[in-house]
Amino acid sequence: MGEARKPESDELTGRCLCGAVKVTVRSHAAAISACHCSMCRRWSGAAMWVLEAPVDAVEVTGPVQRYRSSSFAERAWCAECGTQLWIRDDDGPYELMPGLFDGARGLPLSHEIYVDQAFASVVLAGGHKRMTRAEYEASERSVPDGS
Repeated sequence: MGEARKPESDELTGRCLCGAVKVTVRSHAAAISACHCSMCRRWSGAAMWVLEAPVDAVEVTGPVQRYRSSSFAERAWCAECGTQLWIRDDDGPYELMPGLFDGARGLPLSHEIYVDQAFASVVLAGGHKRMTRAEYEASERSVPDGS
């Protein structure tokens, strides 16, 4: 495993599996986060990883499909190959899938949320911040349980 390091440039260029959707990010968080809520587990298969970027710093081209997954957020994917692209609150930044960007490989994990809902097989190492559902929802909007 490689050592965590910030990319040489704040700009990242990524793409979906088939290459139909291209994403350019001019500014982004210096770390990746993970979510274990029931909606993210269903969408990703286990934990969902995200890289946060301001709306005005993201350029997307190609066939994107969107789904309104809660009263305040959408999820998006490539209409051709189904690659997950992002989740985004109506008034928030993009939370992009870091796997789209080869340049994000060196970014460290900053925090994980809904740790009390994580699969037993998904235990993330490191000294990052960990928040339970109750801790996270005390300061953020609640997501529908969907269990």
